[in-house]
Amino acid sequence: MFTIAIHGGAGTILQSMLTPELESNYKQGLQNALDAGYEVLKQNGSSLDAVCAAVKSLENNELFNAGKGSVFTHKGIHEMDASIMRGDTLEAGAVAGIQNIKNPILVARDVMQYSGHVLLSGQGAQEFALSRGYEQVPNEYFYNQFRFDQWQEIKETDDFQLDHAAAQQKGFAHEEKKFGTVGAVALDLQGNLAAGTSTGGMTNKRFGRVGDTPIPGSGTYANNHTCAVSCTGHGEFFLRAVVAYDISCLIEYKGYTLQQACDIVVKDKLVKLGGEGGLVAVDAHGNFELSYNSEGMYRGAKNSEGVNIVGIYK
Repeated sequence: MFTIAIHGGAGTILQSMLTPELESNYKQGLQNALDAGYEVLKQNGSSLDAVCAAVKSLENNELFNAGKGSVFTHKGIHEMDASIMRGDTLEAGAVAGIQNIKNPILVARDVMQYSGHVLLSGQGAQEFALSRGYEQVPNEYFYNQFRFDQWQEIKETDDFQLDHAAAQQKGFAHEEKKFGTVGAVALDLQGNLAAGTSTGGMTNKRFGRVGDTPIPGSGTYANNHTCAVSCTGHGEFFLRAVVAYDISCLIEYKGYTLQQACDIVVKDKLVKLGGEGGLVAVDAHGNFELSYNSEGMYRGAKNSEGVNIVGIYK
């Protein structure tokens, strides 16, 4: 059996906020990413390759806050984070604050395989990517009018904006569109698990802020004995709760099922902390969970037993 599950962000996502056309575009984007990962698994490819294929598809879609669709920082640039982890060896690779690279998830994989390190940041991550032959793309590649307008509203303030949080919290009463971190988890025919996550972070973020996405154990985790997890939401809370590893721990040490572990962490522990968001997870048996405590989550799952789910709202 093989399984892939993906997410494209979670938050205050209501049907009233999306036009039928936009909803259709989101669902198609999710389906395309699912299909890309599924095809790899179907051809007996690795979970690592499947995760990369799915996340790359989402990074190339400007509807999602990763890669091409990344939000603007306080300085009006795009600083992206990504990480990947394999469940058989517990090896991981990540980049934080990387700029002008189309697919940060691929650089994260190269960090894991070729650098001897786990996490590279900023200019160093950039230099590593260029040394590996990645093309540096101009800022125009990442330009998106909605993202730009989002930034313009708060760039003169000290506020930062979660892509999926209601703008009214910061005094902006406009109708908010929703975007978010992307990620994928997979189980392949060899029984190997993998997880990958990629994001453009928060609009108007400052001081080189880094969230949970590139931190193994917080935003991304994979262990063949338990599960693979990719998170999306308010990163500071996911960092403090070490969410992805916590799910794995409950399975490993408490004997919980994947669903039980996800319910406890996402719907109880995170809520008590004040953390909004969700995650996708798959266990060593191919079971998957699309778990969130927000109004909605862009999500999907597909497996070799004929399941094919794409959803947005609660």
